Amino acid sequence: MARHSIFWALSFNVLLLCFAGCGKHSAEQGSVPAGNKYATGFQITPTDTGVVVAVFQPYQQLCIKEPLRRLGTMSTVQVGFLYALDAMDCLVAVCNPELIYTPVKGDEIDLGDSMKPSAERVLQAGLDVLLAVNYGQYDNLEATRLEKLGVPIIYINEWQEGSPLARAEWIRVLGALTGRLQQADSIFNEVESKYEALKNHQSPITNHKSAKVMSGNNFRGTWYVPSGKNYLAYLFKDAGADYPFYDDERATSIPLTVEETLRYFHDADVWLGAGGNSLAELAEMDEKHTWFKAYKDGRVYNWRKQVKAGGPNNFWERGVVHPEEMLEDVIHILNNAPDSTLHFANRLY
Repeated sequence: MARHSIFWALSFNVLLLCFAGCGKHSAEQGSVPAGNKYATGFQITPTDTGVVVAVFQPYQQLCIKEPLRRLGTMSTVQVGFLYALDAMDCLVAVCNPELIYTPVKGDEIDLGDSMKPSAERVLQAGLDVLLAVNYGQYDNLEATRLEKLGVPIIYINEWQEGSPLARAEWIRVLGALTGRLQQADSIFNEVESKYEALKNHQSPITNHKSAKVMSGNNFRGTWYVPSGKNYLAYLFKDAGADYPFYDDERATSIPLTVEETLRYFHDADVWLGAGGNSLAELAEMDEKHTWFKAYKDGRVYNWRKQVKAGGPNNFWERGVVHPEEMLEDVIHILNNAPDSTLHFANRLY
């Protein structure tokens, strides 16, 4: 396997030092490491011989001396980053290929389900590194199992970041791994510039009226809505929308009863992120969906405009890389703009 380009800090003493430094840079504390503008979950440090990539949850440190050429992914988001970097030639193995929206070569090794990739296929792929996701204890167990088999793994945890720009900044990690850090910085700087222009009302489309937004769906009697630390709440706020939970700093979604949801959102002008594909389907899912002003006015949207047969959704690939397009969608929706102006949002009829 082509692993000569990676030095893994796995000695006891180095691990001890790594974990000791983890708390200082943890995403939970919200500190932004030197070199980053928004992201709290990683740090990239150039060296005389290459670049050091450190990821904090859990702590991992890789010294990259030359670009990695054989990558495997466990998340479609990672495919979106690689596509933006024009680094798809490095992608040789994927989990759940049926869920990938981005065009791929087609000869990638199918690693199976992302929740439990095939160890045999992972070993067969001869990866320089497997790009994993740290969603919880189960994922850690799977990663530990693969690492014991000699598979180098790095966690790409953009989903743990709160703001859209912090998530997008993880393109720098993929850039560092593939020898495209300068290109990644250029892409991110352009994304940031466009996002900030929209946020600061420096674009013609930002002449919008203030509108109240709601999000989520009723699931078995509980309505989960974004907290103020959620990336969707950041989008709402940066678009100038009225949303009642901006000051709620919970790290998780906020569970509401249907009664509470009605109290907060019965008069919401816009419903973003609905679960159905039509107003009729929403009504069939739960009659209570029809009680909201946004439903009655027909201003209900999901994030499924770019979806292929079988479920692949570009919202989870290009959308993470290009939050300025997501923000533009929210602004257009607040203005009740034509459906043709939207990138990822899809109006329900």
